[in-house]
Parts: sequence; C-alpha cells; structure tokens
Amino acid sequence: MKTMTRIKDKKTAEVTLTRLQQEVALLRSAVISLLGVDSEGEYRPEFVKQTLKAAKAPAIYQFKNAKSFLRQLNTGV
Repeated sequence: MKTMTRIKDKKTAEVTLTRLQQEVALLRSAVISLLGVDSEGEYRPEFVKQTLKAAKAPAIYQFKNAKSFLRQLNTGV
C-alpha cells in the first residue's frame, strides 16, 4: 500500500478517495463489533443471547390480574 503519494489527476483522486472511504467504513465496523457499541440502535450480541435464553425458560411468575401481579412483585412469590 502506497502512503503519501502525490495524486496527479482527478480520476485517480476519486478512486483513491472511494477506496479510503470503504476502508474507513470497514475499520469502523470492526471497532464497533469489537467494543460492542450500539450507538446506532443495534443490540449487543450478549444481550440478544441472554434475552433468547430467558425467553426459552419456563415462566417463574403467573398472574391473572393487576392485584396478583402487584402481590407477586411485593412478595417475590
């Protein structure tokens, strides 16, 4: 990979710029996936795994109305 070369024509400059933009996008994607950052609204893989695991587990609490729901929240039963 050449570094700090003088670009002689506009077409070469455009191609170089496009390649650099693609490379920056790939690097940004790699950094985001490594850090688990979800600034664009995507869920972190760890969260998705935990949520899917919890969804498969049998329900711990069952309630039929607001009163039984609040009772279970207060007593932990």
